[in-house]
Amino acid sequence: RVIKNIEECVPFKDQKSITWINVDGLKETTLIAKLDHLFGVHPLVLEDIVNTDQRPKMEDYGDYIYIVLKMLYLDPRTQDIISEQLSLIIGTNYVLSFQEKEGDYFDNIRGRIRYNKGRVRTMGADYLAYVLLDTIADNYFLVLEKIEEDIAQVEDRLMGAANVHASDIHHLKRELISLRKQVSPVRELVNALQRADALLHVVRAFDN
Repeated sequence: RVIKNIEECVPFKDQKSITWINVDGLKETTLIAKLDHLFGVHPLVLEDIVNTDQRPKMEDYGDYIYIVLKMLYLDPRTQDIISEQLSLIIGTNYVLSFQEKEGDYFDNIRGRIRYNKGRVRTMGADYLAYVLLDTIADNYFLVLEKIEEDIAQVEDRLMGAANVHASDIHHLKRELISLRKQVSPVRELVNALQRADALLHVVRAFDN
């Protein structure tokens, strides 16, 4: 459902059920600040959320984990590569997601939740976060396939002695550089998540 004010989120903060709150767009900074305050989010995280030039990273704040990375997808009209920042706050029983722009990037996941398809309705907040990240990774491959197709077309034109403008090659080069810049740090992010998970298992074993 669409919430009209932050106060509607209060009942979900301490419930045992898993809550996913998604914010489309970052212009309403006051609203975002209220939501973050409600869930006890550090002010520095708020700054990172609204600053859309962040490098992909993961930070563990104890009560929650903060993840920021880039979502990549193809414009359905022009087939241009669109880059958009996504911030995730993963708590014990909730996930907060902040999309830079309005859109339907996660509509497939919403449908799975709404119609109880797959495991997402029976799993925890960590699994929900995994599903969101998995969707982003799938789109990385779709974007990569598009670039590979463009490169193949340029190669075919060169082999066929057709005219190839320098601007076409420069455009592909810029896309590859941009893709590497935005995707390569995600490996470090995943490694950090794995280390955090390993540490959590050690703590659990010690507690037991």
